[in-house]
Amino acid sequence: MTRVLLVDDQALVRSGFSLILSVEDDVEVVGQAGDGAAAIELARELRPDVVLMDVQMPVMDGIEATRRIVAEDLAKVLVLTTFDHDEYVFDGLAAGASGFLLKNSDAEHLVDAVRTVAAGHALLAPQITRRVIEQMVAGERQPADGSAAPGGSPGGGPVGTAYAGGPAGPAGNRGASPAPVPAGLALLTPREREVLELVGTGLSNGEIASTLYLGEATVKTHVSNVLAKLHLRDRVQAVVLAHRAGLV
Repeated sequence: MTRVLLVDDQALVRSGFSLILSVEDDVEVVGQAGDGAAAIELARELRPDVVLMDVQMPVMDGIEATRRIVAEDLAKVLVLTTFDHDEYVFDGLAAGASGFLLKNSDAEHLVDAVRTVAAGHALLAPQITRRVIEQMVAGERQPADGSAAPGGSPGGGPVGTAYAGGPAGPAGNRGASPAPVPAGLALLTPREREVLELVGTGLSNGEIASTLYLGEATVKTHVSNVLAKLHLRDRVQAVVLAHRAGLV
């Protein structure tokens, strides 16, 4: 059973999500909160598996609430918003969110997203994944004078925010030369490296399995090995690393 905490400042939105999720046999809505501060308290009390987190809320926004929930290892966070804005995605990923989904996604995608994040996988809305990754990588390559690289933003902008301890690199990378490729890359087998390259293109495990003529369970094992050897938190970090390392 996947335990879910709903966080949104609109009661009708929470009720709608609750209705969608409650009909699933393997999902239980254990609580609801109207702002980020209340979400943190409930997460500490209820210990849900997944927090569905809105971004714009009073008292404390969803990005800061996500940062604190992840820092305390209280739950995985799936960020939900009506706004298809890069800065929300950058900041959410930097805060440690495991996924990002637009609120206008259909009910089936919402349920699948909850299950995906609960299983320990990362998730981004397909329509924004490539743009986000490209801009995150471009942001790391900004010149030291702070001028914007193609696809990036001047120092201090949303792209830079994503790299302040975010998925693609440690704090302090903004405005610096690209971070060195992790030494663990040399530890990958040829097949694991091939899988990492395909992960970097945004393919799912099923699509990778079809491309390499492997079973999906085998691909899952390879992906898990890649994450472990490279000390990556999730699939999003693997995608970013593949781009940074020039594998894609």
